[in-house]
Amino acid sequence: MNHERARQVSRRWPLISGGTAVVLALALGAIVAFRAGPYSFDTRWLGELVEHRNPIWDVPAFAMDFLGGGWFGVFVVPITIAVILLVVKKPRSALYFVIATVVSAGMVQLLKSLFGRSRPLEILVTADFGSFPSGHVANAATMAVALAILLQRTWVWAAGGVYVMAMMLSRTYLGAHWLSDTVGGLLVGAAVAVLLWAPLASRLQREWSAPAAKAR
Repeated sequence: MNHERARQVSRRWPLISGGTAVVLALALGAIVAFRAGPYSFDTRWLGELVEHRNPIWDVPAFAMDFLGGGWFGVFVVPITIAVILLVVKKPRSALYFVIATVVSAGMVQLLKSLFGRSRPLEILVTADFGSFPSGHVANAATMAVALAILLQRTWVWAAGGVYVMAMMLSRTYLGAHWLSDTVGGLLVGAAVAVLLWAPLASRLQREWSAPAAKAR
């Protein structure tokens, strides 16, 4: 993204943020507002995964559970990424990343309390109250979108997409969430990253373009 496009995004951030918030609210409402229980596709998807559970698949699923949640996923991974951004002298990017991660986690807890959806009975891990939305997936989506926006590399978008899809699969495989919970987590995580980036787009772009400018 060049400077002019970044400035346009910054100027239009109320429209971008408002539009994103409206879409998010409508999407989440369509998923759970009028249906406390799972959808038919939720139960079919979970049934297929439960039927094909195998110790071989348990290993990566539990690894993703550890990587995306708990003390490691909530604190160690985001803090490590923020420290790396500080080391490469990108303080504004580090601040944006930390704030996006914290806001995403807060939104997830708020929505869990608001909707109070029950988790599947076939759950294989210990989990807190509230199935919707998936905190693991929201966290993964926030990190993936935020890093892709900052680094502006195709391979980062691709890697982030694979990571988020793997997290969605692992959460449903472990019975920690319904498929629609993971879709909700994806929406929340991606939306938070975009909402917080929009007003900062121009400043973040200048921060990443500064070394190149000095080199010339």
